[in-house]
Amino acid sequence: MAKAKLAKTRKAVSAEEDDYQTLPMKNTAKKGSKRTQPTESDEEDFEDMEEEDEDDEDDEDDDVAQLEDDDELEEEEDDDVEHDEEGGQPSEQDDVEEEEDEKEEEEEEDIESEDEFQSKKNFAELGLSSWLVNALKAMSIRKPSEIQENCIPHILSGRDVIGGAKTGSGKTAAFALPILQRLSEDPYGVFAIVLTPTRELAFQIAEQFKVLGKGINLKDVVIVGGLDMMTQAIALSKRPHIIIATPGRLRDHIMSSGAEMMNLSKVKFLVLDEADRLLSDTFADDLAGIFKVLPEKRQTLLFTATMTDAILELAGPDAAAATEDNPEDGDGSEGKEKKKETSRTVDKSGTGRPKPFVYQCKANVQTVSTLKQSYVFIPSYLRETYLAFLLRSEAFAKKSTIIFAGRCKGAELMRLTLRELGIACTALHSEMSQQQRLDSLAKFRGGITNVLIATDVGSRGLDIPSVMLVLNFDVPRDPTDYIHRVGRTARAGRGGQAITMVTERDIELVQDIEARINKTMDEYPTSENKVLELLNEVTSAKRAASMALHDSGFGEKKRIQKQKRMAMTMDDASSRPKNIKKLKTKAKKSKA
Repeated sequence: MAKAKLAKTRKAVSAEEDDYQTLPMKNTAKKGSKRTQPTESDEEDFEDMEEEDEDDEDDEDDDVAQLEDDDELEEEEDDDVEHDEEGGQPSEQDDVEEEEDEKEEEEEEDIESEDEFQSKKNFAELGLSSWLVNALKAMSIRKPSEIQENCIPHILSGRDVIGGAKTGSGKTAAFALPILQRLSEDPYGVFAIVLTPTRELAFQIAEQFKVLGKGINLKDVVIVGGLDMMTQAIALSKRPHIIIATPGRLRDHIMSSGAEMMNLSKVKFLVLDEADRLLSDTFADDLAGIFKVLPEKRQTLLFTATMTDAILELAGPDAAAATEDNPEDGDGSEGKEKKKETSRTVDKSGTGRPKPFVYQCKANVQTVSTLKQSYVFIPSYLRETYLAFLLRSEAFAKKSTIIFAGRCKGAELMRLTLRELGIACTALHSEMSQQQRLDSLAKFRGGITNVLIATDVGSRGLDIPSVMLVLNFDVPRDPTDYIHRVGRTARAGRGGQAITMVTERDIELVQDIEARINKTMDEYPTSENKVLELLNEVTSAKRAASMALHDSGFGEKKRIQKQKRMAMTMDDASSRPKNIKKLKTKAKKSKA
């Protein structure tokens, strides 16, 4: 996507937003191609205009075709002459063109091979026990990913580890495997605590622990909001090996039951998954309350898809850092020596603990090479129509799809609209109860519905192998959110596609995303005539969905809570002047 053209487009749109002109999205647009965006006032005449344009284009195509036929005849005559003169040998120009094509293909292959990591080790060579290796083989996992190969040995050696890698690169197994191995050597509860920012991710991590830990009769418990605290307290009292929790609910249990009752004094591992999100201000108080009751002698593991300065600061200025080695010699000995040196780095503070091992996978782009990333440029009032067109198209009608919406109300309205259109779907957002969220995920995982509509609560960590398409109905304002959204497909080496629906007001956001991922999106081809054929049907469906949403009282509980907070704020504000007057009166009396 060319920045110069986008800048011009943005200026044109800001000057006259209601005129949907031809807005090219990149330099590679074919010369002569036209893309008209209809306005609301032009909807009735749109088909007539298109027919006229098609007639004009047909006339032009006939002229061009005639010229091309003449050129072909001349080229055939020239080829016959060259064939007679050179004995039928191909021309020098053809040889040059073939060589250039071969070079371009080789360069593309080199780029793909650089982005893909091929491990030369197996899991046994990383130090994992045979029972874990067999469990991985049963899951058809035979070679470690880059993050696994570089972090597992250091975790087994007892070091704190900070790991950064793309979404879908196997970060969960990178900390789960060494934890399970150490647990099998000295089983007790509570052995490890895993903290996650979302409830859905907590349940998913628990599933992976269960699958990998079958050989040792693993006991785990998920502690998240939205479920009965008493039931959770009983489960915690049974000393599970692994606690997977969201920070807020775990802190609630610590405050109500106490750390001693929860048996947290001997915790061996603390894991922060999606550490960039957990270390934000949102979870600061909850994390502080948890850290106070955990033993100092523990291993702390941080994993994330987006390495931030806040995460690296935790390792200290002299922390050992390892990145993808590119030694000049072919055997990689230079890189191995570097890794050995960093693993021996010791803290000089007197505790004798080694510095945290930091590994960040190097890559030219922050999304995997097997992911196709495209955009569809559309008028804002036709977003639902384009969405219905894409979901009904032959390419995606039967594919497992996640649609990301910006807000809960928008996600619920979309669910009701698609239901009116006969498209089976389910939703996932924070306005749903925890049981409703679990039921929705179960339907989507089981293939009962092929479409899941989610807010960003579903953008982190969800690993559903069947997902082949991610649709960004709303363009995320933070490029980090985009990376996590599209990371729900093309996981673990599989293929996938991400399509972002871009309106005239989203151009700058897309530019920021492309700059962050260091990759240009391609335009996904659509037929505007076919899209507009669905306009009346989609408009009627959306109207019915809006009425159903209003009648359901969606968001009523949230509105009541907001009104209560506003009332409390007003009460506090009204009481302040009285207090100030009393203080001033007391101050005057004391002076007298």
